[in-house]
Amino acid sequence: MQRIGVFVCHCGTNIAATVDVKKVSEVLLNEPGVVFATDYQYMCSEAGQNMIKEAIKEHKLTGVVICSCSPRMHEATFRKAVASVGLNPYMLEVANIREQCSWIHKNVEEATEKAIILGRAAIAKVHLNAPLTAGQTPVTKRALVIGGGIAGIQCALDIADAGYQVDIVEKEPTVGGKMTKIDKTFPTLDCSSCILTPKMVDVAQNENITIYSYSEVESVKGFVGNFTVGIKRKARYVKEDICTGCGLCTEKCPQKKVPNDYNLGLDNKRAIYIPFAQAVPKVATIDADYCTMLKTGKCGVCSKVCTAGAIDYTQKDEIIEENYGAIVVATGYNPIKLDAYEEFGYSQSPDVVTSLEFERLMSASGPNGGHLVRPSDHTEPKTIVFVQCVGSRSTTECGKPYCSKICCMYTCKHAMLCREKYPDTEVYVFYIDVRTPGKNYDEFYRRAVEEYNVHYIKGMVGKVAPENGKLKVQASDLLNNEQLHIDADMVVLAAAIEPDKSARPLATLLTASMDTNDFFTEAHAKLRPVESPTAGVFLAGCAQGPKDIPETVTQAGACASKVIGLLAKDHLVGNPCVAHPDEMMCNGCSTCANVCPYGAITYENKDYSRRKDGTMIRRVAQVNPAVCQGCGCCTVACPSGAMDLYGFSTKQIVAEVDAICR
Repeated sequence: MQRIGVFVCHCGTNIAATVDVKKVSEVLLNEPGVVFATDYQYMCSEAGQNMIKEAIKEHKLTGVVICSCSPRMHEATFRKAVASVGLNPYMLEVANIREQCSWIHKNVEEATEKAIILGRAAIAKVHLNAPLTAGQTPVTKRALVIGGGIAGIQCALDIADAGYQVDIVEKEPTVGGKMTKIDKTFPTLDCSSCILTPKMVDVAQNENITIYSYSEVESVKGFVGNFTVGIKRKARYVKEDICTGCGLCTEKCPQKKVPNDYNLGLDNKRAIYIPFAQAVPKVATIDADYCTMLKTGKCGVCSKVCTAGAIDYTQKDEIIEENYGAIVVATGYNPIKLDAYEEFGYSQSPDVVTSLEFERLMSASGPNGGHLVRPSDHTEPKTIVFVQCVGSRSTTECGKPYCSKICCMYTCKHAMLCREKYPDTEVYVFYIDVRTPGKNYDEFYRRAVEEYNVHYIKGMVGKVAPENGKLKVQASDLLNNEQLHIDADMVVLAAAIEPDKSARPLATLLTASMDTNDFFTEAHAKLRPVESPTAGVFLAGCAQGPKDIPETVTQAGACASKVIGLLAKDHLVGNPCVAHPDEMMCNGCSTCANVCPYGAITYENKDYSRRKDGTMIRRVAQVNPAVCQGCGCCTVACPSGAMDLYGFSTKQIVAEVDAICR
């Protein structure tokens, strides 16, 4: 018979405001096996934990039930507390009477009764608990960073500086991400390339960092500390170790009409190209969709002019496998497509551009060498209208419900740069709200209004129509309660940002959680903001949510510190709550192996013969406890009931249900 102690937490007024905690402890004291019950203001505090420890020693408790907040918050804390006085940590259960009770009930009697029921269920489970011992697994002291933007670069540098090996996998031919396409950065207006390029060079020269550019993650197996990742290295048709980046091939290639991705299709490149002058690695890449040699077998000019002999038309995609202890997701963002926003005339006029396209038009490395001209006729615009929140904070199906966070500030930057370079240009900004949450951001916005005389108008643009070389802008001024008609030369749309399209399939490979907007979900918004619920997977930058550059760099550093803390360990303590089969009940159907997201289940043939004159070979399931994460999918799917879970057995779950229903 168990000797169980029950501890009920007030959690300040979070629980005590709607639950009679004293009554809960008094009622639960009468449950079979309960020899001690009490309540306290904050059980997670040092005094509360000491109370639990003293009760375990004084009353010789063999099991503990804590009625408090979610196990996600403090289960690990309480397990450490009971383990410190010799009680097996898996003889503890947490009854969630905050999130599942006090926070969702208004009536004190109802909430109290439900708290008693939840406590009773936890007690029933403790009666069937058995001491569990966690195993240990070695840690591979190498990290993988998926994404080579500023988040991935900063994170990789921090991990490498701590002495650990890091691989960066970047799907583009060069690292740098979206920041390479930006001209100036707010709120300091310093050159984006000037602050990013040294970091890119540092990554290339760091002996602890390996860059897999023009590559993608193809497969992920294993678990925290021991991931095996398949990386698909796409064929460049150029030998990276031989190419010198001289650029001669990019000058001589006869195929000139290839849309330039770096400039967002605003100009053309050649079929063999180096994305930009500071590219890392500075290696040419052949676009197979446009290369005449690869399509028809006729041309070969680049091969003829390459003095290093780096061109290789026979290259194929290859898959390499590497082992890692931790994985960082830094897959970044993209502006949403504006095809559904016909009212702004984006598909009707080349003079209606997105903010990122406007960045390229303004940039010295852009298609016009930094000289702002209208795409339609290459004349300087005299009137520019900026439209905020295009697709952000939207209730329509084509938009996004969230604020994209960076739009107000980069529009402010664009407006200031326009007025500074072209003082005669009239600049209008139509906005819903101006959001300036960062350091010196509000001062930056006020400079645009007060010093640069940018016309900020609270209201929305209803329609943009091309007419006689102008863009007819119809908008509302909510503060003055009037309709405005502006003849603009250019219209710039602050398009909402969304996670990169690679995020969703990558989350499937990593078995990582995502929200409804395809951003990766953190383990806890406040306490574990850079960790994924999947152990060993960490989040940096816009993969987790919209961020500006300072916040991205900050999160990347925090992410790196978590990875370093993981890689610094020689062994990791595993989760003992893993699946295990009853081999005599297993019929070898493979259902459990098919549903296991971690690949922890295999099969082997065993001899169960009990007769001297024959054998009975049966195919039975085997679980690798180092790989199993205790998700329980196999226990639910097993048609014969052969699969069970330590710590969450069928008997324990049924006992909880019986306790709730009685």
